Parts: sequence; C-alpha cells; structure tokens
Amino acid sequence: MAREVKLTKAGYERLQEELAEEKKRLEEATRILQEQMESFEDYEDSGLEEAKREKAQIEARVDALEDILHHAVIIESAEGDKVTLGSVVVVQDEKTGESLTLQIVAPAEATVLEEPMRVSDESPLGKALLGRKEGDKIRVDTPSGKRRYRILSVGA
Repeated sequence: MAREVKLTKAGYERLQEELAEEKKRLEEATRILQEQMESFEDYEDSGLEEAKREKAQIEARVDALEDILHHAVIIESAEGDKVTLGSVVVVQDEKTGESLTLQIVAPAEATVLEEPMRVSDESPLGKALLGRKEGDKIRVDTPSGKRRYRILSVGA
C-alpha cells in the first residue's frame, strides 16, 4: 500500500501555498544562477557555488512538498469526545496552571509558531493525548522533565 500522509484541510492548503512560493523562489534562483554562469569565467567563484547550493536546497524543498502533497489524505474534522488526529485540545499544566490550546496533526504540518499550536501525533505530547478525553490526566516526558497535564476540552 502506498504511503499516506494524513493532513487537515487547512494544513493541505498551507502546504500548497508554500509549494507555490518555493516554485517562485526556484525560478528566481535559476535565473540568478544562469546569469552568474554567463558572466563568470572562473566557475569556482564562491558566489556561483553559493547560488548552486541555494538552488539545490530549494529544489529539495519543492520535491519534499510535492511528495507530501502527492501522498496526502485529507482527514475529516475530528468529532467525538476522544482526541484523534485533527482534534483541538485545551490542556492545563497541573504544576503551573498554564493552559495550552493545541491541535493534533501529522508531522508534516506540525508547528509551534501558530495558534493553535499544531503538535505532531508522533511527539511525546501528541502520543500521550491520542485516545484520551476531557478530564483525563496525562504525564509527558519532556527535555525539561516530566510534565502532568489535565485535558480541559476536546473539540474539532
């Protein structure tokens, strides 16, 4: 069976937008590289090598995004009272009382830079939350030690 990459609809759309941006960057990097190759007689010039590296990095990112999108399966909105892929969960740190709102997603769309924070289902916190429901308590091993959370709510 082919490899599936489970994504939320919003995550799929974000990756499509990122792919379009990366393709524009690739066109520009290709144009710059061609100009440098035409104007330099010394092909060992560091600027030329840097342009080649930049283009290769962008190509690799484009390939990775295309692969993810090719294998993507859009998950339906999470429903029910148990935490599943796509669920939006509010947890409270039992020690500090701090609440966090996060969404459980596949690794391809995980990021802590947006609200709600998108946590991979393969991360320690994501794994601990899967299958749990409101009111449950979980313990997670983190780099800074063990943390205990209480699930305040589970939604879509």
